[in-house]
Amino acid sequence: MKMNHGAMLRLAALVPALVPALLLGGCGDSDVREVRSWMDQVKSETKPKVKPLPDSKEFIPYAYNQQGAVDPFSPAKMADAGLLAQARSALQPDLNRQREALEAYPLDTMSMVGMMQKAGTSFALLRIENSIYRVRAGQHLGQNFGLVTRVTPAAVEIKEMVQDASGDWVERISKLELQESKETGK
Repeated sequence: MKMNHGAMLRLAALVPALVPALLLGGCGDSDVREVRSWMDQVKSETKPKVKPLPDSKEFIPYAYNQQGAVDPFSPAKMADAGLLAQARSALQPDLNRQREALEAYPLDTMSMVGMMQKAGTSFALLRIENSIYRVRAGQHLGQNFGLVTRVTPAAVEIKEMVQDASGDWVERISKLELQESKETGK
């Protein structure tokens, strides 16, 4: 059989494409059959091991005995709740009082940097932002109706009025302690 030059070039171009196809064809189905037979063998030999469930605990119902219990809707219970609410509202801060300048700043932005006495009154020196303020017992500061109760060389003690989760006013004691100077180590 005689081939012309153009046919030989086309055949030469097909050979590189046919070689990988023939090689892959040789891989065929034999490996897959081998793997499947091994999986079937392992599956037949493997026995699942499941622990039995533990016995359930015996449920003992609670017998509710309402004898001697206070009826939550009785008028006496409502009166007690009213007295308790009045007692709690006695702690409410004076919301009509004119606010002082230092009540505009939260306590965590203040730091005590010193203390001084003038005419027998102790003043704490507080740094707020880049300014120094002096405060004495009886002044208000902080955003939670804070009242300075005591000034010592080491700290300023503050009584704040905050609302708890139920909306009742409660007292909270806070302290601003003297900050050590970075320059002198004091």
